Amino acid sequence: MEFVKILEIMMAKSGFVALTWQNLVMFLISFVLIYLAIVKQFEPLLLLPIAFGVFLTNLPLAGLMNEADPWYASGVLRIIYNGIKSNVFPCLIFMGIGAMTDFGPLIANPISLLLGAAAQFGIYITFMTANALPFFSAKQSAAIAIIGGADGPTSIYLANNLAPELLAPIAVAAYSYMALIPMIQPPIMKLLTTKKERAVKMKQLRKISKIEKIVFPIGTVLFTSLLLPSVAPLLGMLMLGNIFKESGVVQRLSDTAQNALINIVTIMLGVTVGATANGELFLRWETIAIIGMGLFAFCMSTVGGILLGKLLYIITGGKINPLIGSAGVSAVPMAARVAQTVGASENPTNFLLMHAMGPNVAGVIGSAVAAGYFMLIFGK
Repeated sequence: MEFVKILEIMMAKSGFVALTWQNLVMFLISFVLIYLAIVKQFEPLLLLPIAFGVFLTNLPLAGLMNEADPWYASGVLRIIYNGIKSNVFPCLIFMGIGAMTDFGPLIANPISLLLGAAAQFGIYITFMTANALPFFSAKQSAAIAIIGGADGPTSIYLANNLAPELLAPIAVAAYSYMALIPMIQPPIMKLLTTKKERAVKMKQLRKISKIEKIVFPIGTVLFTSLLLPSVAPLLGMLMLGNIFKESGVVQRLSDTAQNALINIVTIMLGVTVGATANGELFLRWETIAIIGMGLFAFCMSTVGGILLGKLLYIITGGKINPLIGSAGVSAVPMAARVAQTVGASENPTNFLLMHAMGPNVAGVIGSAVAAGYFMLIFGK
């Protein structure tokens, strides 16, 4: 009898009795994301920790995201999540990205700045669309629209400052779409371009001097931060990482920023972003609307970059492959790799990766500037 009583008590306090339909739906979503990360290999470095975070946070009674006072009594994922809410993780991610990024293609082909700017089209069109709806305020619309830049750290940064109540769905949507770029972008690219345009081979870029590579990040931070001071945390850390790389005198710092540090932060950020997807809060019409608007923003950004690429193709007499315009979204280097893959499928001798990296890194700057603009208009 004692064994039976113990078994009854254990079952009564177990998560089985607390399971809800929301938990089961979120489990299913997490399993699909895990499948895409492992089997389809859709940016597993991002998608796998996010997917497992979704799974963990929906375990009934586990309390991994519970908030308590004192803070150290909170759930372990809630404690780590403070790195997102404080903007520490996004800034550290930007430093790591900077340490891994070569701005050479952008410096060698300044027209890439135009393509990076055009690929922010989705941000502004989505802002106007969301703001026209009765469901979202202007601040919320701006935070949702920035998803179109395909820049997770910037999305978190802007949501923290303008619409912290929407941080969870915005973060999940932004990082999920970044990871799903290989599935989302190619159909749009093929729909808007011809076979002839996709097969265009671009001439080799000129070699960039070390002085140019050092002056560029300093000048970029100086100009953008004076124009929009609120972008200084993100772009400052991005360019700090890049200076580590290009200076050649702090190899240990550069290696740490682009390997150990960014890997550690990616794990913590990914898992806790996924852990914000609690079924009871996540499965609401507002969240579905945000995810839908985010997808619209991302698709429109891809469209904007490609359409300008087509215009430049005409202006230059066929010297620019329109596919590189799709890389104007901020997902580095994912979007550039997709442009390379689609271009190579039409012409196996085509090598667009370095050309696409120009708009790609320009997009990082462009989305940060867009966030700074929204901060200037709607911030405190």
